[in-house]
Amino acid sequence: MSVALIAHRCRTSDRSPAHSRGVEALAPLFGKRLGREPREIGTPAAPRVGDWREDLADSRGCLLEAGGQVEDALGGGNAPVLLAGECTVGLTTLPAVLRARPDARVLWLDAHGDYNTPETSPSGYLGGMALAGACGVWDAGVGGSIDPGRVVLVGVRDLDDRERELLEESPVTVIGASLETLVYTQNALDRSPVYIHVDLDVIDPESFPAQFPAPGGIAPDKLYDLLEAVSLECEVIGFEVTAFEAPEDELERQDAASTALRVLEPLLDAVGRGAHVSG
Repeated sequence: MSVALIAHRCRTSDRSPAHSRGVEALAPLFGKRLGREPREIGTPAAPRVGDWREDLADSRGCLLEAGGQVEDALGGGNAPVLLAGECTVGLTTLPAVLRARPDARVLWLDAHGDYNTPETSPSGYLGGMALAGACGVWDAGVGGSIDPGRVVLVGVRDLDDRERELLEESPVTVIGASLETLVYTQNALDRSPVYIHVDLDVIDPESFPAQFPAPGGIAPDKLYDLLEAVSLECEVIGFEVTAFEAPEDELERQDAASTALRVLEPLLDAVGRGAHVSG
């Protein structure tokens, strides 16, 4: 299995310039680690607080291309590794994954549920509707939908009231950040092939920068342990990394990027080696 490294540079619903810096900082590090030049989608645009309808319309082409590249990679027997500014990209990548690998599960690591709809979202932030859209709770009109029963949402600790209700009514497996997170995640995945979404704000904000910090997150070493356990038990068919709130200061940015690379090492190793160890 080879690796397809994709850097999604387009603005989707980015409200912070730090996310574009984050993709720019991580892409060469991932490229060096994987021995691949990243294939870029689009070009950065100025962040803004936009209406979800406008953001969806403006980013539609880039979102469809991201889903297409993920599906092409998997169809060719390769592992997609995608870097994006924020989670909206999941609207097309998750349906693409399940079309190519209907046997897979999705492990979505995030401090937030991203399970709002246009009707329930207090902010109208498209990125906060990404997982719900991918699961068909609302129709974004860009990539089909997946069975929410195949989703394991881990590390979540900041939910809006109606978003919480939607998750409680859904078949999504929801696992918070606790001492039992690793074991619960292993049990939920049950050694299935897995595509992993890592929103880096799943890490505790005392250890890593976040645009929307939510206290009580997973410590970097514990996230490493979780990803290592998953990669040893499951076939990691690909993964995506979003929401690196890259500091403006270069030294701080380099330090944070090094932390991210260290935490994600089990996934980089997994896709590099073919990543299937059965028990």
